[in-house]
Amino acid sequence: MSFMKRRLVKASLGVALILVLATPALAQEVKIGVVSLQAIVERAPQTKAVMDALREEFAPREREIRAKQKEIEDLQAKVQKDLAVMGETERRNAEKNLRELQRDFTRLRTEYQEDSNLRQNEEISILQRSVLKEVQDYAAAQGYDLIVGDGVLYASSAVNITEAVLRAVEANYQATSP
Repeated sequence: MSFMKRRLVKASLGVALILVLATPALAQEVKIGVVSLQAIVERAPQTKAVMDALREEFAPREREIRAKQKEIEDLQAKVQKDLAVMGETERRNAEKNLRELQRDFTRLRTEYQEDSNLRQNEEISILQRSVLKEVQDYAAAQGYDLIVGDGVLYASSAVNITEAVLRAVEANYQATSP
């Protein structure tokens, strides 16, 4: 036998051996699921609870902003009404007060929006980590080998477990909430 034939036989035997050993692994069924984390976070009862808590947390500042806005509107109305009878100095002072109020209002509103967005992002991040942990727990309990998240272009209902995970998230929330 020539050198090339021996190498070919050895290579063929090696491939055959690999196939024989790999066949049981290939025959084993792999359980795959698809989850939309965004859908779960949007629809989870925890999200509503977090948003309600944030609204309550920022309610005093929101009332302050509305009061400042009403103060500006009242002063604008007063200045418009009294403009004809105001002296030059009085008019300048009123306009200066109005500009200062508007600056304060703009600053308050900007700070409120920045703080509110920051807190919302913090809470959503915590919630996302919690949901991810729930997905992992659900997958392990149900015997999934692979769970694919967002970024999936297509997933049939046979592998999309978003609703099942959402039910588990809701059940866990109900069990832990007062």
